[in-house]
Amino acid sequence: MNLYAVRAIYRFEMERTWRTLVQSIASPVISTSLYFIVFGAAIGSRMTQVDGVSYGAFIVPGLIMLSILTESISNASFGIYMPRFSGTIYEVLSAPISAFEIITGYVGAAASKSIILGLIIMATARLFVPYHIAHPFVMAAFLVLTALTFSLFGFILGLWADGWEKLQIVPMMVVTPLAFLGGSFYSISMLPPFWQKVTLFNPVVYLVSGFRWSFYGSSDVAVGLSLGATLGFMALCLAVIWWIFKTGWRLKA
Repeated sequence: MNLYAVRAIYRFEMERTWRTLVQSIASPVISTSLYFIVFGAAIGSRMTQVDGVSYGAFIVPGLIMLSILTESISNASFGIYMPRFSGTIYEVLSAPISAFEIITGYVGAAASKSIILGLIIMATARLFVPYHIAHPFVMAAFLVLTALTFSLFGFILGLWADGWEKLQIVPMMVVTPLAFLGGSFYSISMLPPFWQKVTLFNPVVYLVSGFRWSFYGSSDVAVGLSLGATLGFMALCLAVIWWIFKTGWRLKA
């Protein structure tokens, strides 16, 4: 593996984050803090416990997962779209580096940003609500897997998009609604039986449920099923990216 090339791409993407620190880190943290204030403190104080956990603490894993999903997609899609937009992607493709090394650099940087953001939000949540992590190693595994998986998905979106509008349409019109309807703010056991079954078709349910299990030991679906769904989606994203680099779709056209 050409570690120099991977490090060059990784460092370039990470340095872009530090140059736009307010947009990349501060803005998501402030937005999530507002959720904690409104839902955790204001509304949560008037609600009963959910699965034996106070409502303010219950929504912590969901809000962290919501931030990781959106930021992973945004970071990875913007990171690969900019070289395509400016034309510098051809310099990357003509360099003596493989597709695996290109993906490792861009996706690794996007996932690193999301993991850092998730840890900051996790620390910030302590200022608003008390919570505990029952299974820290499982939590770390879900955090990393989710960041990697949706960074791969964002990489695909960045290759698919042929304009700034398309770059935003999937996160805003698809991913964000699925995240809000995926149990980030409630347990799906609170829904009527019919809607409980419908909600199981939402892939975000498995991510939020597995991540919440690592905190409190309770979940809407089995943690093994959540892990399997995450790995399955990652495998699908890897297959799509392999096909894109093999055919040159959206890369060489």
